[in-house]
Amino acid sequence: MTTPTDPSFPRTSFPVLTPDEAAALITHGQTIGFSGFTAAGAAKVTPKALAARARAEHAAGRPFKVAVVTGASTGDSLDGELARADAISWRTPYQSNKSLRESINAGKTRFFDMHLSHLAQQVRCGFLGQFDWAVVEACGVTPDGQIALTTSVGASPTFLRCAKKVIIELNHFHSPRLLGFHDIYEPLDPPRRQPIPILRPSDRIGQPVVKIDPAKIAGVVESNLPDEVSGFDPADAVTNRIGQNVAEFLANEITSGRVPREFLPLQSGVGNIANAVLGALGANPDIPTFEMYSEVIQDSVIDLISAGKIRFATGTSLTVGKEKLTAFYDNLEFFRPRILLRPQEITNNPEVIRRLGIITVNTAIEVDLFGNVNSTHVMGCSLMNGIGGSGDFTRNAYISIFTCPSSAKGGKISTIVPLVSHADHSEHSVQIVVTEQGVADLRGKDPNERAKLIIDHCAHPDYRDSLHHYFEMAKGGHTPQTLSTVFRMHERYMQKGDMRGIDWST
Repeated sequence: MTTPTDPSFPRTSFPVLTPDEAAALITHGQTIGFSGFTAAGAAKVTPKALAARARAEHAAGRPFKVAVVTGASTGDSLDGELARADAISWRTPYQSNKSLRESINAGKTRFFDMHLSHLAQQVRCGFLGQFDWAVVEACGVTPDGQIALTTSVGASPTFLRCAKKVIIELNHFHSPRLLGFHDIYEPLDPPRRQPIPILRPSDRIGQPVVKIDPAKIAGVVESNLPDEVSGFDPADAVTNRIGQNVAEFLANEITSGRVPREFLPLQSGVGNIANAVLGALGANPDIPTFEMYSEVIQDSVIDLISAGKIRFATGTSLTVGKEKLTAFYDNLEFFRPRILLRPQEITNNPEVIRRLGIITVNTAIEVDLFGNVNSTHVMGCSLMNGIGGSGDFTRNAYISIFTCPSSAKGGKISTIVPLVSHADHSEHSVQIVVTEQGVADLRGKDPNERAKLIIDHCAHPDYRDSLHHYFEMAKGGHTPQTLSTVFRMHERYMQKGDMRGIDWST
């Protein structure tokens, strides 16, 4: 495959556009599939120019909004710029940008949450309507339409195939030597779908490039920009303790024989707690060298691969900071047999997750006394990010683990509550709950047993007596609840700014 840095690369094959020229091709009301899964591999210069165009159109009194679909969250140059320009009519399947979150919660942008494994099929089958454009970042493109992606795959192969027209962002920051790190495989849709032939995380089943009709490519926009991946906060006493609790629990599962001695592939969400969990697993001598079958490969994974603790990692994005990405490029041949990037409908595929026996670790906003988890909404109504892939993995896990600190906002919020204010993962899918206080193993427990375990092992000491008091006064039945008071902790916080000091008797 020739690349933009090769002398043989024919620059006249496709029109070379400025970002403004590319943005001018897009019209009000169109639907765009953008590359990106987290900020990794996200389109950068075209959406920024599109936001500027939207502002100019609005200033002239003309409407200008587009529908935005991506693999997951993206960088600020995409979600942030377009949200601040009031240029997004609707958005799916996931986001994590402050400006976009504010627009969604204010009702200015329609957003519908979606399991990430469902997205590509829904696009192919027309559930989301016609896709007018795909705007995809690449490190190489050939005259016959072979496209080498950069640091994520996400849903880009489906966007590229289904969209009427394509704009390629050719990002020279990313090495063309990334060719070979991608395993592009799109399953057939029902009723013609075949089993996905992955028996081990390292199995390669597809092609290194996405191949499309070159006539669809409207032009190439060149850039030289790193991914807008934010750094993670340093681990603190709380996140370190959560990580150690997870590692100690899994080490005990190996000792007890409930997890094979060679261990099982691991999935981990993204963020500060996930980094701490992976760090603790790497440091625990009773956890053997392991593999990852996950969505996101983040900084801690690169460190553990370098240290020999992770022997192979596959995901749909390489979500690492600029310094770590530079180190990755400097040692590309070391990582080549150890990392593989796939489409999100493969990394998050329920069939594969169940077959491989994935141990999953995801983060909760709040957990109730019976093991139901809210991972998307604050106080039941304000969207935080979205469900992402946590449901894909949790529902099909060998062991499903949810982590969170036991309190938030300086102790003013208990993350353990009588009933979650929004339910994303039901008690039927959640097996293990971990906070810095301890571990609640909910397997084989009825609702009464679950409640006592979660209060005693996971709740913050400031809230344990109060939660026990609620549960003792709760009405009978298989799952004891008192509907008149079940959200009193949430109501108190919204009225007083602090969940502590509740009188359950009134």
